[in-house]
Amino acid sequence: MASTQTKFIQLKTAIPGPKAQELLARKESHVPRGPFNTVPTFVEKAEGALLTDVDGNTFIDFGGAIGTINAGHCPPAVVEALKEQLDQYIHTCFHVMMYEPYVQLAETLNRITPGTHPKKTFFLNSGAEAVENAVKIARKYTGRKAIISFERGFHGRTLLAMSLTSKVRPYKYQFGPFAPDVYKMSYPYYYRAGGMTPEECDEQVLRRFEDFFLGEVAADDVAAVIMEPVQGEGGFVIPSKRFVQGVKAICEKYGILFIADEVQTGFGRTGKMFAMEHFGVDPDLIVMSKSLGAGLPISAVTGRAEIMEAPNPGEIGGTYGGSPLGCVAALKVIEMMEQDGFMDRANRIGERILQKFEEFRERFVQVGDARGIGAMCAIEIVKDKTTKEPDKELTAKIAQTCCQRGLVVLSAGLYSNVIRILSPLVITDEQLEEGLRVMENVLEELCTPAQA
Repeated sequence: MASTQTKFIQLKTAIPGPKAQELLARKESHVPRGPFNTVPTFVEKAEGALLTDVDGNTFIDFGGAIGTINAGHCPPAVVEALKEQLDQYIHTCFHVMMYEPYVQLAETLNRITPGTHPKKTFFLNSGAEAVENAVKIARKYTGRKAIISFERGFHGRTLLAMSLTSKVRPYKYQFGPFAPDVYKMSYPYYYRAGGMTPEECDEQVLRRFEDFFLGEVAADDVAAVIMEPVQGEGGFVIPSKRFVQGVKAICEKYGILFIADEVQTGFGRTGKMFAMEHFGVDPDLIVMSKSLGAGLPISAVTGRAEIMEAPNPGEIGGTYGGSPLGCVAALKVIEMMEQDGFMDRANRIGERILQKFEEFRERFVQVGDARGIGAMCAIEIVKDKTTKEPDKELTAKIAQTCCQRGLVVLSAGLYSNVIRILSPLVITDEQLEEGLRVMENVLEELCTPAQA
């Protein structure tokens, strides 16, 4: 039995408390039900890896605003940079009067993204916008129309990004028709590979590409393949280096551009600045957002210079794209990550979480798999280890109970049966251990012990 003693989690009321209940009533009256909420309360203060709500309850954050807060909540250096920027100017629109932080951030991303080839970068507001513009650029450069994404992939909620996404509920149901010339390919899922070895699974999926080009869309009609190097919303599904390199080789064979969607995996989450570094592949285009700006809305498309030059002036951009506040926040985040040992910290966090998750897999019947890369770790919840039947209901109950105990965790996966960890990389060892104890206590209550 794990200890129930808490130091950082402080629960003064039930969740939601009285003030949160008042705000919930106002929300119900004025906000539509569509925007989902994981924790039924409202934040008042956030710092590092801790969240305090309006009733004074303090939570440990293992969700990180869905991977947006790798640098932590309100990092002082970012806050100070934003204050300085606010005293100068808030927004002029880069398309009207330019500003240096935009150019400085472009220079920085051109330097740190994978590959030594010449690159160029421009900015938008969200991951979905970055995805859509990467597709526009790929189509413009190649003169082709078709785009291939992968089963279980998630690329956003706008029309084209939603079309690229591979989960019907809640992302696509009754929101069609979808964008044309979008196709889905298989992506290896070794835990559910039906007894195949990872090598056999990779070989089968890669071989399907050739048939795909015969049966679905001609290779010379395909502008780009877009891939998450580790699937995020799809359940933290991690491919092999062999598979990612195999996809890149197919792209090179047929003149197809390779777009890496690093929106959730970027900026230290996997123990490297970008997850593609694990696989030895330099993408033609890379899209970024989330933890780039420490919570400020900003996204980026970086790519080979000749590809990025394909659109004519005025054909890409946006009123708020690369806002001054977003740019100065991003510059400070990258400075912190390069100077403060964030990558080593992510790997240490991940090692500890995965060690604990593997214990859970051995101890509990319903923990079917434990997997991770850097600080991007997950457990998969099943009804039975043999059949591997997903248990969506138990997963939701685990997540909800953790939240009631002061630990914010998120679910994911095509079957909604994965508990994922996206804690800020500034989380302390004590906070991490306390959060893992809460999760262990919840699993002990809700899961069946494995037979010795």
